[in-house]
Amino acid sequence: QVHVVESGGGSVQAGGSLRLSCEASGRSFGTYAMGWFRQTSGKERDLVTAISWSGGSTYYADSVKGRFTISRDSAKNTVYLQLNSLKPEDTAVYYCAAASSYLSDDAPLRLDDYDYWGQGTHVTVSS
Repeated sequence: QVHVVESGGGSVQAGGSLRLSCEASGRSFGTYAMGWFRQTSGKERDLVTAISWSGGSTYYADSVKGRFTISRDSAKNTVYLQLNSLKPEDTAVYYCAAASSYLSDDAPLRLDDYDYWGQGTHVTVSS
């Protein structure tokens, strides 16, 4: 069993920044690909960014390219999401997820590639 816990959400004005953290339990964290998703009320959960288990491959949704950065620190079992130049449309609940069974060293893109999820952290961006 892998426990995933997000932190770092909050409220910020447009143009501001936040850093989200995601800690995942387990001695095999270094073998997990990780992803950040976001969801707003009544909409599907969408992939924002993902990183391979080695950190050598990343994916960003077009809407966040150049503004968000994913990184990982395997010594701390933690993945980070730096959110810069935030826009009101970035307002959502952000979920971190682990793909513990994903063997390829690339960034998983499908929702069902991920088997462990956090509870989510709220990000609110005001104009």
